[in-house]
Amino acid sequence: MTNLPHVVIVGAGFAGIAAARVLAKAGSRVTLIDQHPYNTFQPLLYQVATGGLNPGDITYPLRTLVAKMHGRLRVRRSKVTEVRPDQNEVVCEDGATIGYDHLIIGIGVKANFFGIPGAEEYAMTLYTRAEALRVRDTMFGGLERLAASPDAGSREFRTVVVGGGPTGVEMAGTLAEMRDVALPRSFPELDHDKVHVTLVEMAPQLLSPFHKNLQRYALEQMAKRGVDVRLDTAISEVEPGRVQFKSGECLQADLVVWAGGVAGYRKVGRWGLETGKGGRIVVGEDLRAVGQDNVWAVGDAAISDHEPLPQLAQPALQMGKHAAHQILRLEQGQPTETFTYRDLGSMATIGQASAVVEFPNGARFTGLIAWVLWIFVHLMNLLGGRNRVMTFMNLAARYLAFRRTGGIVGDVRDPIGAREETQPVNVQTDDVVNEDAEHA
Repeated sequence: MTNLPHVVIVGAGFAGIAAARVLAKAGSRVTLIDQHPYNTFQPLLYQVATGGLNPGDITYPLRTLVAKMHGRLRVRRSKVTEVRPDQNEVVCEDGATIGYDHLIIGIGVKANFFGIPGAEEYAMTLYTRAEALRVRDTMFGGLERLAASPDAGSREFRTVVVGGGPTGVEMAGTLAEMRDVALPRSFPELDHDKVHVTLVEMAPQLLSPFHKNLQRYALEQMAKRGVDVRLDTAISEVEPGRVQFKSGECLQADLVVWAGGVAGYRKVGRWGLETGKGGRIVVGEDLRAVGQDNVWAVGDAAISDHEPLPQLAQPALQMGKHAAHQILRLEQGQPTETFTYRDLGSMATIGQASAVVEFPNGARFTGLIAWVLWIFVHLMNLLGGRNRVMTFMNLAARYLAFRRTGGIVGDVRDPIGAREETQPVNVQTDDVVNEDAEHA
């Protein structure tokens, strides 16, 4: 194959990395653009946020990929501010203009706050390494502040997790286990019964995409761990130190973690590409952006009427590979093929020895077996042997020696409601999730 194209890939997430590997191995020139020099394994960010893993355990240097591709892959650490489809160019924040033969956009998504007042300013999200560290530092900062108070044993600390999907369930379950197992040894000044975890979900069940038996199991496990689950509950406003519900109830909230929905980046609408629900790029059956011959959208950044997909790692990986193979087919003079998602199953962990796994053939598992499967799959999908080893060791320390080890901590931050002068945290700009947003 000669004269293979120059492909620019925007976003080094699951889809972008998968596409880059296929194209570089085939001999194409690939430029991978992301504003961070690493890939983040997002499914384990909640473990960083709860002090179970170091951020380096789940981040993989993009330069390591460069070294493995023998000069066929180039990485540019920047943020794409403009796409010019008519000129086959992208413009970077540093002023560089990069031409392409094909463009793959895999910039992911950001949190969707649904216009709820105060949510964008005072809730924290879990889409980037920096956000996970912010959650961790705020949580431990609040506990340290509480422990230092003269009446520490009588004061309460509450974390409110918004969203009953996998991320919300995993976060709430882990926080409850920390409270019951690690907290009594790490913070003997506190009454752990006064450290509360509340999980809020608008739907009448947790883990909506899963079978009802698994939903029921998840709810039972949340109750077993002492999580205050609020189903059929909508939030009307988030304020410093509290959450208002549409029912009129007001709840103390020293930390609000938002896992309640996603939306595309508004800047995409200025790139001359058609966008659909949530501001995501509308793609055709072969994953090309509608109306474009050489622009492709993959992962969470894309939306298709042909085959609506869950916003998980597997669809992103498969879409990235598919787009790359279609580019190679076009260069060989062959027609493109329709993307078909191969469902490998879904899983979510609730806590130690507790998880749910569902396969497309109808097989379902809960408890210890599901938990072991969850650990195995996540370890195998991590990039890099070092990351797999360190993640395994830290998870073993968390779950096998929980009572003798504390969480991984760093700097501490006061919860917003505890500040004398309230300042918004995690404010999103028009385009990206604060200055530490994950993708380009």
